Amino acid sequence: MKRLAVIGGGAWGSALASVAARAGAGVVLWARDADVVAAINQRHENPLFLPGNALDRGIAATTDAAADAALIVVPAQFLRGALSMLAPLIPSGLPLLLCAKGIETGSLKTMSEIAGEILPEAPAAILSGPSFAAEVARGLPTAVTIASRDPALARAFVATLGSARFRPYSSSDPVGAEIGGAVKNVLAIACGIIEGRGLGDNARAALITRGLAEMIRLGRAKGAGAETFRGLSGLGDLVLTCTAGQSRNYALGLALGGGRSLAEALAGTRSVVEGVATAAAVARLAARLGIELPITAAVDGVLHRGMAIDMMIDGLLSRPYRSE
Repeated sequence: MKRLAVIGGGAWGSALASVAARAGAGVVLWARDADVVAAINQRHENPLFLPGNALDRGIAATTDAAADAALIVVPAQFLRGALSMLAPLIPSGLPLLLCAKGIETGSLKTMSEIAGEILPEAPAAILSGPSFAAEVARGLPTAVTIASRDPALARAFVATLGSARFRPYSSSDPVGAEIGGAVKNVLAIACGIIEGRGLGDNARAALITRGLAEMIRLGRAKGAGAETFRGLSGLGDLVLTCTAGQSRNYALGLALGGGRSLAEALAGTRSVVEGVATAAAVARLAARLGIELPITAAVDGVLHRGMAIDMMIDGLLSRPYRSE
């Protein structure tokens, strides 16, 4: 994998392009926004999505996706459209690294399921784990999971992207990596609401712990291994997203907990807050699979069903006692 195409010119796409360039790969960053392309090529920065972070001067932005492998870094709800548009341009069998975290709201499919439907000949791996784009772009130490049912493919992406400051760990459980990456965004909104309501650190710790139980429950129903959720793409990403102000999902929950409406909390936000759509998708997926996810259902109720936050909190706190 000497030449990588990074599909998506947002913050995460720009950060991963820098990761690949630092690791010695040739990188072309594909973006549809002409202003993003011009800024990357002329000033080696992405001021729209990743302000204040210089990009590697070897990164070129273009609309040409020719490469040995492609990193697909578009928001989850736009993945189907992006892959459908790119399908005629992507050679058969081109390895894909899927970097979005979410569940498609219409089909309730994961990112790998969507890719398998549109590009069935393309071998795919999943990138997940605790990784804020701005810190990755600055070269701060980061560890992630690269998961694939094909161990050789996971190892190839690890070798292509790995460096002293960006440490990928391989996994053979892509389903677990995807479920962890999707559900943690929903739980981060819940943790932000707790902070916004002033309910304390005890409540947040309890929510993270019980949220992890929900994540494992959904993952196992989808065929994932429970052990995966004790790793970077599960617990690692969950702790980061539920405790750091950099998290867009946590920040949204904080605004909601402080009394702002969803429209007010999202106003002026250029980047996608994945947990908003994912909350509805995960709640529906849980119903389809016949499993109970009370925290997820509560967040979905607040975001999409008009539930008052205090009613959500009272509902969770009045649930029957049970064993762990």
